[in-house]
Amino acid sequence: MSVPYETAAYEPPESPESPEDQLARLLGRALNSFELPDEVIRRLECALAYDSSLHSAHHSAGLHRETYRHTWLLADGSALTLWELVHNTAPGSDPDHEVYIDEEELRAATARLPLPSDGTEFELPLPAQCAPVPRPRHVYVTDGSADHARRLLRRAENADRPGGETAALLATARGHRITQAFGRPCRAGRIGLCFSLYEHAFLLGDGREVALWEVEHTATPDGRHMCEVYTSEEAAREAMERRAAKVS
Repeated sequence: MSVPYETAAYEPPESPESPEDQLARLLGRALNSFELPDEVIRRLECALAYDSSLHSAHHSAGLHRETYRHTWLLADGSALTLWELVHNTAPGSDPDHEVYIDEEELRAATARLPLPSDGTEFELPLPAQCAPVPRPRHVYVTDGSADHARRLLRRAENADRPGGETAALLATARGHRITQAFGRPCRAGRIGLCFSLYEHAFLLGDGREVALWEVEHTATPDGRHMCEVYTSEEAAREAMERRAAKVS
């Protein structure tokens, strides 16, 4: 069913605004934002990604009511949702905005609105309102992630290292995690060379995750340490095998 609602204050999913900007906009327009617990605000100020969707709408005789679901992805991988109620008090009047921390409070506030019962009603079932915010594979460090990516790419010495497109993508990194990878042995272990493999996982501002694979080794003519960076674990392990084969 088509719903003729009139709200121009909401940004599309591709909005360039940061999660912090989205939170500031919501709190700035909500009449009751001062009622939100301080702990909720502190958690949302460290959000990594944001999504919103229309949940329901009611229109009758010039009066309207819409509810929106705003979800933020937090650095610990959890998600936090706020519910926004938008309504007018007289036909043609400017809308008022209210914000609530759970759906039960939202329903109680909605029940108090003086809306006629013969209007056009539209409500989406909760699971279908929007694409779920993906849960990250890791818990990320959120300090200096873009700088970490730049330093990693700068010290890579392999000719086929990731280029400018990857560097631009990782400039938006909001979190990172470094994990040493083990797994299947390679020729390096049998000839006494020093090889280490690390996964550098990055969480981007839009919630996507990108991983780079770093190989550190001493398979160089003078035995010095060398760093190579690849976009997949398979490519990194193949590089380890090639390096080991050259000196075996």
